[in-house]
Amino acid sequence: MPTIKSKWTWLLWLLSALMVVIGLTLGIGGAYLATLGGSLYFLLMGLALIVSAVLIFKGKPSGAWLYAVAFVLSIIWAVWDAGLAFWPLFSRLFTFGVLAFLTALAYPLLKTRAGLVARKGPSFSLAAVLAVALIAAFGNTFVPTPIISADNDQAPVKPVAPGAEQKNWESWGNTTAGDRFAALDQINKTNIDKLQVAWIAHTGDIPQSNGSGAEDQNTPLQVGDKLFVCTAYSKVLALSVDDGKKLWSYDSNSTAPNWQRCRGLGYYENTSASAAPAAQPVADAAATPDASTAVAEATSATHPGVPHSPAATGGTVSATCERRLFLPTIDARLIAINADTGKPCADFGDNGVVDLKVGMGEVKPGYYQQTSTPLVAGNVVVVGGRVADNFSTGEPPGVVRAFDVHTGALVWAWDPGNPNITKLPPEGQTYTRGTPNVWSAMSYDPKLGLIYMPTGNATPDFFGGTRTELDDKYSSSIVAVDVATGKVRWTFQTTHHDLWDFDLPSQPLLYDLPNDKGGSTPVLVQTSKQGMIFMLNRETGEPVAKVENREVPHGNVPGERYSKTQPFSVGMPNIGNQTLKESDMWGATPMDQLLCRIEFKGMRHEGVYTPPGLDRSLQFPGSLGGMNWGSVSVDPNNALMFVNDMRLGLANYMVPRAKVPTGASGIEMGMVPMDGTPFGAVRERFLSPLGIPCQKPPFGTMSAVNLKTGKIVWQVPVGTVKDTGPLGIKMRMPMEVGMPTLGASLSTQSGLLFFAGTQDFYLRAFDTANGKEIWKSRLPVGSQSGPMSYVSPKTGKQYIIISAGGARQSPERGDYVIAYALPDEK
Repeated sequence: MPTIKSKWTWLLWLLSALMVVIGLTLGIGGAYLATLGGSLYFLLMGLALIVSAVLIFKGKPSGAWLYAVAFVLSIIWAVWDAGLAFWPLFSRLFTFGVLAFLTALAYPLLKTRAGLVARKGPSFSLAAVLAVALIAAFGNTFVPTPIISADNDQAPVKPVAPGAEQKNWESWGNTTAGDRFAALDQINKTNIDKLQVAWIAHTGDIPQSNGSGAEDQNTPLQVGDKLFVCTAYSKVLALSVDDGKKLWSYDSNSTAPNWQRCRGLGYYENTSASAAPAAQPVADAAATPDASTAVAEATSATHPGVPHSPAATGGTVSATCERRLFLPTIDARLIAINADTGKPCADFGDNGVVDLKVGMGEVKPGYYQQTSTPLVAGNVVVVGGRVADNFSTGEPPGVVRAFDVHTGALVWAWDPGNPNITKLPPEGQTYTRGTPNVWSAMSYDPKLGLIYMPTGNATPDFFGGTRTELDDKYSSSIVAVDVATGKVRWTFQTTHHDLWDFDLPSQPLLYDLPNDKGGSTPVLVQTSKQGMIFMLNRETGEPVAKVENREVPHGNVPGERYSKTQPFSVGMPNIGNQTLKESDMWGATPMDQLLCRIEFKGMRHEGVYTPPGLDRSLQFPGSLGGMNWGSVSVDPNNALMFVNDMRLGLANYMVPRAKVPTGASGIEMGMVPMDGTPFGAVRERFLSPLGIPCQKPPFGTMSAVNLKTGKIVWQVPVGTVKDTGPLGIKMRMPMEVGMPTLGASLSTQSGLLFFAGTQDFYLRAFDTANGKEIWKSRLPVGSQSGPMSYVSPKTGKQYIIISAGGARQSPERGDYVIAYALPDEK
């Protein structure tokens, strides 16, 4: 150690210690990375740091010069390795920049060869320059930077024509087309800065996760002067649209050990639905007395523990229900509720209740549930269901059923495993177990009389050697069925022989795409977990945007079979599904980036369709998405579709049956048993030791896609680390990284896009022309719900509504329904 008498000598100790610790970490880890065929940079930088530390500790300026050379070479390497993107460069250089700053400060304490102390002036000037650069770099972490900038900063805003204003929000996606578009413009770009909280209501039902996902993901409905909200525990409240006061509530007394949630309700009104083109044949089909009687009798007999009596379903029942809500419960019931009184509708099923376990065979608690909105299509209400899909090959059936909206009689059933079963199974039989299911929301085109169902894959997810021909036909597909009969009109498969859990998670968008002949083409747009967007003719199922079948890698799991090709949507954008390489690895510091590189090099990764194997492989995007259940919103006046995504990789591998531990029960992560197959399977999030995704940011974005050209107009990162961070510790700093998103968005005719499904606690508004964030409001907890909007029929005031029950990765939960409006003019 130098003998210089100085109160700043401690700086040399600190700098040397930091260099040694970081150098040893990089050197040892870098050596191991090199043995895996990875970059040599970390080993070389680790050695340079260790030598520099020793020289500086001895008081020699050569240590500072060696580090200066290493830092300059690091800058050159970082640009070569990562390009000029901000976050990858920040990860690679900021830590070393801090060391360079400290080295410049410490340099005057070092002796020259002549025994003289180095001059302070140049050294302190360099330190000042480095300090400014570091402050600027750190400050830039708070600045949102578009990933793709809009060529045209403006998009025409078409005023809402008198009389064309939206009257109600009657479906989960506003309409059965799933557009999430509000033809309202009272709240617009010129006055959104004045938007403020108008009222807050509480449901009294705070979701408490037991590790199996109790979450508020509800988008309320609005009809007239009432707002209808459902909770994670299958309760329903009617609130006043003007002040949020509770008008009535209904408790279904539902219980389930897992997956407690309600994304939305169904709504039917006699006067409006009676005019639906497909309603008459459906009503005729439903009128068969045997179906009505059989369902009523079976319902009464097969719901143990929850007797279907007036007392069990909220007290008295309503004799007539001109306006009714359909509540799907977490314990597999469908309940019709009088929208005016909150009482069950006596004429539906057994005193308002249809038991959805009828015909299903054994259904263990939590193995079959309703977690998405039912579809009201003409005079039928259609339900699929979530199936616990990785426990065995004999899980509950994936059957989709349509019930008469008035009587609850079974109108038709679509059993993917047995096309001969079109209503109840024959006595002594069940619907086919373990078949592809429809757990997400469906869409409906009343003109074509078609219902569009996004299917899941046959159970289990990761081994398909036991699947049937029909399983492979309908798995991970869009299936269009006739609303009157449930007969399949066409199918389109987005993943062949799905081994990745790439089931279709989102409601299809139905849109009339303008063509060059002055007319339009009826299209269906489907987003997927694998980050692809498919555009089909919704009348025929043929691709409108080009789809190519490309060869993909094959695995070698014994007993498995593999599809030679997979469909790649090339006529629409691919979002967040690039094949990763070592240089895509990221970390908050070079140390955890190194660990991510080691992790990556130790896995097999061959792109989107990397097949699961007995070795550790990387799936990107993982089975959480890409795009998930939130679906899309659209601006029909400018043919813009808004897509939010998450970018989370998964490490997975198969485990031979003999090594699968008893009681394996991972739901989203961990070991799943997959009984009935030769293997279990493991899924793990691809995270750094600090709990940060290993690949470079953004981890979630919002994109605007031009539906006419199939091009991305703009793409921006969404969400900050303010309410999350390394090791689950809140950073409390709004760094604009772009976090995983989960939830729905809302587009309005005033050129605004509202979104709250981020990991921080905000409701945001973006300019739909360019993606710029132009407003945000702090929420008491996070939200996974879709915003919606309406105009009060009494006051004429427009409201924006968001349900806030908690962000996905945050332990903080709430029961808030928050309304925003412009202040009254004085």
